[in-house]
Amino acid sequence: MTGTLYLCATPIGNLEDITYRVLRTLKEVDLIAAEDTRNSIKLLNHFEIKTPMTSYHEFNKIDKAYQLVAKLKEGKNIALITDAGTPGISDPGEDIVRICYEEGVPVTSLPGPAACITALTMSGRSTRRFAFEAFLPRDKKERAAIIEELKNETRTIIIYEAPHHLVKTVTELMNAIGDRELTVCRELTKKHEEKMQTTFSELLEYSKEHEPRGEYVLIICGKSRSEVIKEQQQNWETMPLEEHMAYYENQGVDHKEAMKLVAKDRGVSKRDIYQQLLQ
Repeated sequence: MTGTLYLCATPIGNLEDITYRVLRTLKEVDLIAAEDTRNSIKLLNHFEIKTPMTSYHEFNKIDKAYQLVAKLKEGKNIALITDAGTPGISDPGEDIVRICYEEGVPVTSLPGPAACITALTMSGRSTRRFAFEAFLPRDKKERAAIIEELKNETRTIIIYEAPHHLVKTVTELMNAIGDRELTVCRELTKKHEEKMQTTFSELLEYSKEHEPRGEYVLIICGKSRSEVIKEQQQNWETMPLEEHMAYYENQGVDHKEAMKLVAKDRGVSKRDIYQQLLQ
């Protein structure tokens, strides 16, 4: 029989946050695949877990995934753990999960700590809709493209950042999407956990006197829908009417329906659009 891949969430700081189910699973599986065995051995030693470990990280994620899947097909059960939090969230876990599905290997997830959700729920910001970006890409073009997409994002935005990149990232964001309100979280679940509601500009000033330390989670307010709609209308209004009509007609929309859509975009009646086109 094929074994099962268990995605085991581990503490992001406070070791008491581990679940009984995860502890039992880590003891019962045949092998634990860890992002950093040197880091994970501390966790296993603390809970007196003797299960063998192997490394599974960003630099071996594909080749090693197939090796692990081969063991799963032999009937071995494997637990996947990351350095902290839930596997598959901003780490190579998503790749082995995808390969397991392709190879017909069962996968299950044991819920537990995740820095993004922990920070979001304590942020005091809107939690109904959110966009998780994790760490922004280091590649300049890809990074610029994603930040550009965030300009009109109406959902709450969650971004991870390391202390030595915090000021640079916040400066980039402020220059691109404006001086947004946000909640800054660091040292989550630890003794010196900190949460601060602020703005990009205030955070940059604060960082001049307080050197950033620890891993950060930024919970950034999305743009208001009314502001997005207003800006969209302004953009449509500056576009020549014929060009606006062509925008829809080139997508296969018939002339009458295009007039309705254009009228709605510009906040006027269909009759107004008809009269302008006649002129």
